[in-house]
Amino acid sequence: MDHSIEPEKRLAEAQAGVHVEADRISAGGLEGRVALITGAARRLGAAMARGLHAEGANIGIHFHRSRAEAEQLMRELNRTRPGSAVALGADLLDIASLGGLVTQVQAAFGRLDILINNASSFYPTPVGDVSPAQWEDLLGTNLRAPFFLAQAAASALRAEEGLILNMVDIHAQRPLPGYAVYSSAKAGLAMLTQALARELGPQIRVNGIAPGPILWPDTGMDESLKAEIISKTLLKRSGCPQDVVRAALFFAQDAPYVTGQILAIDGGRSVGW
Repeated sequence: MDHSIEPEKRLAEAQAGVHVEADRISAGGLEGRVALITGAARRLGAAMARGLHAEGANIGIHFHRSRAEAEQLMRELNRTRPGSAVALGADLLDIASLGGLVTQVQAAFGRLDILINNASSFYPTPVGDVSPAQWEDLLGTNLRAPFFLAQAAASALRAEEGLILNMVDIHAQRPLPGYAVYSSAKAGLAMLTQALARELGPQIRVNGIAPGPILWPDTGMDESLKAEIISKTLLKRSGCPQDVVRAALFFAQDAPYVTGQILAIDGGRSVGW
């Protein structure tokens, strides 16, 4: 037998498989797939829920305190496509409750394809005034919960060759002054993204999105500070939630050979420090 042709044959088969996978993804979008998005009632979470839903996905809308907004979003999505969204309440600091989120999504839709760890606490913690409760809250929502939820969802995601998408932050690379605990938690999440990509491959892809100036804090921000932040981007403007939605759709639809990567959606802010 001439074994010299086997590498070429394997290459041809692999290339054919790539074309089949690409065709399947582009033709089907996210139809029939199921996404669980934490903190999906408001802001970027809600934008991603709408974006993935528009591409055919069924959505598990996690909320903690924003029940009214979550249920309103659920009704909105279900008016577009009946039975395509559920609202799920849970405190992400309660590790024992995280498996229940996965179970509820599977009960509603029969599967889980995409987990987006979006929920996040964000507030200043000047060194010297940080309390243990603040430490537990910021590390809990931004790092501990994404790990334990990924662990709880791994079996379901593995069955569908699914995706975990972590919402990181450009300040995982360079700390935001006055936000030492938050920045440290997001730095941990960036490393967790890479670690989980190693641990959960080849069946599960794990990637991250690191937004820059997309949405300003609900608590408000001085206009001069906004202008300073925008001036440090290379594009000299802020982004919009749809920029993050496009990145999420890229990872979900068009990146079957991408894992362990974090995409900065920041107008070049992380380059132009």
